[in-house]
Amino acid sequence: MALSGKYIPSPTEWVRDQVADYEASGGREANTLLDTGLTVIVMTTKGNKTGTIRKSPLMRVEFEGEYALVASKGGSPQHPEWYYNLLADPRALMIQDGPEAKDFVARELSGDEKALWWDRAVAAYPPYAEYQEATERVIPLLLATETLAAD
Repeated sequence: MALSGKYIPSPTEWVRDQVADYEASGGREANTLLDTGLTVIVMTTKGNKTGTIRKSPLMRVEFEGEYALVASKGGSPQHPEWYYNLLADPRALMIQDGPEAKDFVARELSGDEKALWWDRAVAAYPPYAEYQEATERVIPLLLATETLAAD
């Protein structure tokens, strides 16, 4: 189920440009975070208040076809808006990791499962540990699992 609706690009220029370049090239270009060389995916959600389509590049934390979605917002005191979008509708999620986007469903992790995926996330992008130290909030971690046509 492809998400439909009006797409509202990010107000942040580098995010907007990265998403556009990534999608236009099928993930061959703009597939790393700025000059870090660390890979990203493009996540698409539906706004929980507006119903508009939103797209965000996130660090690629993948294991056996599942993806960790780290709601770090760079260690900000607030959760990113996409986190609330997924809480409102965990099935309104697409991830592009290469040429095409696929449908996913998200669920928030806790306990040992969260600890395991947090370690994977920090291994993929070490600043996540610094982001957690920089904020008083506990950074949410969601797991995205691909949905099949019959789901």
